[in-house]
Amino acid sequence: MTGAVELPQAGPAPPLLVIVSGPSASGKTTVLGGLRKLCRPWHFAVTATTRPMRPGEVDGKDYIFMDTADFLRARERDELLESAQVYDRWYGVPRSQVRDPLIAGKDVILGIDVQGAATIRSIAPEALSVFVMPASMEELRSRLAQRGTEEEAEMQRRLQEASVELSRIDEFDYRVVNRNGALEDAMRDIDAIIAAEKCRINPRLVQML
Repeated sequence: MTGAVELPQAGPAPPLLVIVSGPSASGKTTVLGGLRKLCRPWHFAVTATTRPMRPGEVDGKDYIFMDTADFLRARERDELLESAQVYDRWYGVPRSQVRDPLIAGKDVILGIDVQGAATIRSIAPEALSVFVMPASMEELRSRLAQRGTEEEAEMQRRLQEASVELSRIDEFDYRVVNRNGALEDAMRDIDAIIAAEKCRINPRLVQML
């Protein structure tokens, strides 16, 4: 008679750090907003910035708004996982926005630009990365035009930057196409990716940052 077969332990999967990135006008911010409405037990990391608050924005939800002196002090104290200056404004990811929820066992969703995603992956190579992209360059151009905030020269610059960022798609684990009028499809794709990753036999183990 053979011995009893022991089942592997079926404890909770370790928390994930999920990077959601993509070029300007890919719709990643809209996708992230949609993911919030799914009411999953995720923590959405909030980026710090020195730019002024815009109408309708909420401090601590949309961004953590800081003056330049406080931001630079946080940077010197290594309180930011990643930071970058865009024109005359600073943006950065507070370490506590990622580390503390992970320690508490919560999955962390981090929306960040393509260069910032590369920095985070260098710090946390176990992170799960998702690249949000438009269906075509024509769709990207249309979205930029609909904003009505860019002159033609600025639009061309953004399109050129987007082309460079799109060429880096191979650096990511997954790609999600955010087609016009199909936001829910993109949301479902990311939701399914996270659910599948939680079922891995050999899970991603993100080191505490």
